[in-house]
Amino acid sequence: MSVPPSSLDFGSDSDDFQAIVAQQRREIMAAKALDSDLDFAFNLQLQEAISASLTLPHQPSLSSTVVSESKKNKDVSNFPDLLSYEMLKLEQELKDKAVSETEFKKLKNDLHRRIHDHKVALEISRMPEEEWEDWGDNFERPFGEGSSEGVNDEIFRVYFKGLVEKQLPEGTLLSGIGVAVCDSRDEVLFELRKPLVGNGSSRQRAEMRALVEGLNAALELELKRVTFYCDYYTIFKFVTGQWSTRRRKVSALISQVSHLQEKFTYCQPSLVARKDIKFAFKLAREAIISQVCKAAESSDSRNSYETCVICLEDTNISQIFPIDDCMHRYCFSCMKQHVEVKLLHGMLPTCPHEGCKTKLKIDSCSKFLTPRLIEIMSQRIKEASIPVTEKVYCPYPKCSALMSKSEVLEYSKSALEGAARSGARNCMKCNGCFCIDCKVPWHNNMTCSDYKRRNPYPHPEEAKLKNLAATNMWRQCVKCNHMIELAAGCYHMTCRCGYEFCYTCGAEWKNKKATCYCPLWDEENIVDGEFDEEEEEEDDEEYYDSDSDVYW
Repeated sequence: MSVPPSSLDFGSDSDDFQAIVAQQRREIMAAKALDSDLDFAFNLQLQEAISASLTLPHQPSLSSTVVSESKKNKDVSNFPDLLSYEMLKLEQELKDKAVSETEFKKLKNDLHRRIHDHKVALEISRMPEEEWEDWGDNFERPFGEGSSEGVNDEIFRVYFKGLVEKQLPEGTLLSGIGVAVCDSRDEVLFELRKPLVGNGSSRQRAEMRALVEGLNAALELELKRVTFYCDYYTIFKFVTGQWSTRRRKVSALISQVSHLQEKFTYCQPSLVARKDIKFAFKLAREAIISQVCKAAESSDSRNSYETCVICLEDTNISQIFPIDDCMHRYCFSCMKQHVEVKLLHGMLPTCPHEGCKTKLKIDSCSKFLTPRLIEIMSQRIKEASIPVTEKVYCPYPKCSALMSKSEVLEYSKSALEGAARSGARNCMKCNGCFCIDCKVPWHNNMTCSDYKRRNPYPHPEEAKLKNLAATNMWRQCVKCNHMIELAAGCYHMTCRCGYEFCYTCGAEWKNKKATCYCPLWDEENIVDGEFDEEEEEEDDEEYYDSDSDVYW
């Protein structure tokens, strides 16, 4: 059994849902047949139009126009094919889930039967010889309703292991987890090996994800009393609540483990040696080896399918996107999610390969992006093309167009006399007049200092931003007014415009030296990155020990 139990979550109406999917696929096939008939009729009309255009000496562009229209219609006709493919894929996933659920139910019933048989065997072994001779032939404990009560009396064992290894020569990090659920006699009831997807995975996250999978497996098997064994001292301190971490992802997994523990009648951790969890270790190693073998087979194969290294799905080669310049390849679905996340976080997307800085081009990305995402990406490219010190936004809330100071000056010279001297500018989008110095609507017959004196209170939106900055202790660059937050590290800040200053007092740094006497760092802000080596990870990270109320 290699299907994670956490994925078995469909309800009683899954058959109805599968019937709906099948009906929709039939409708798509009918629409596809109708489109093919319409395309045939349209092509006949195109051929007649092309033949007629050849007889006209002054209309050479008609044939090319007709061909382009034909190509456009052909591209549109491919949509039912893609939709039909997605429906087939969804149907297959539903069938696979149904098979997984059936197999898992068989496994659970087999577990209850084995526990029942073991209890009966113990009763027989403890029965006196005289009593067995008198009525031993009539002794029975039928398996059925009520026979699974013994499951809740026994304490089962959950072994888990998460591994992260660097594969040479590419230096790619591969992660895998192994889980083994055993009874009190260490007989294996359930085993799981699973690769973890994602670049830069740490050992701590791999260990915690393996523990989450193990506890979910025990819940699916309806085991109420478990002990989970780990060989990693740091993880043991985490799950017992003696230490806490500042890493958000690890902290979220610790909270998830605590929530799962509440669902058991009894659930306690136990710290053991590596040799005591060697079976789970073996499963995690097999999960990593399977990734290496699968990647090797994919590189040698010459068929029409290719494995995406992000989702590890075998995808039709027509749905694989090769990135320009670096030529790293990923499926359309993963690329769309990657680009969407980067754009929504205000960043210009690059190649998702670890360490690759190749920028994505909007022309090639239009194959898998929606019109809305294409518009956002165009905006991000424009923002990146303008230096930080040259950026200016229209102050009118209904516009807020992005412009550069040089281009808005050239645009305003034709409409406003003395624009360069007065500071008045016209927005290139809404044509509204504003002050380039104050970044507010134009204050006619009034200097900037007079305007600020008569309007001492900022706009409500600006006041909210300043209050939020004061609450979160953000700092504003005096050169470009960009807001900065210190997440970790020392107080020497370098803004995106290149200006260096002290985060504590705002004093400028000159020649890589401070001009103030503020401390360079605070110990609580020094948080190390994630290392692959176990010794570095355990020695350098900072944890909170609740027993002594100190950080370690």
